[in-house]
Amino acid sequence: MSGTMTSHRALWAGRIMSAFVVIVLVGDGTIQLFVPAQIASMLQETGFAMGLTRIVGPIVLACAILYAIPATTVLGAILATGYLGGAICAHIRIDELGSPPEIISLLLGAMTWGGLYLRDPRIRAILPLIR
Repeated sequence: MSGTMTSHRALWAGRIMSAFVVIVLVGDGTIQLFVPAQIASMLQETGFAMGLTRIVGPIVLACAILYAIPATTVLGAILATGYLGGAICAHIRIDELGSPPEIISLLLGAMTWGGLYLRDPRIRAILPLIR
């Protein structure tokens, strides 16, 4: 009974983590798509053109949607962590190691895979943390 309770809690923890990731990605993609002026200064600081928000916004939204759909969740996780890794790299490039956006991207990437790990036994089977 204890193992069932633990797996039930892990499942819900994974769902909550994954939902948080989806909400943040949808928010980020929506802001980039519909309110690009909000992030204009951040884009300029990292060396990206303002017009890229019309491209990056839909990409982030697609990552969120793919991650939210159970059949495509692994693809969504791969694409989302690729996007987040690029965001981290952009901040390292401008010598902002440890900046809030970089830390948020790192935590979101960890939550993306952590949530998936907790809710999907197939991921736990190929990435055994405890033997």
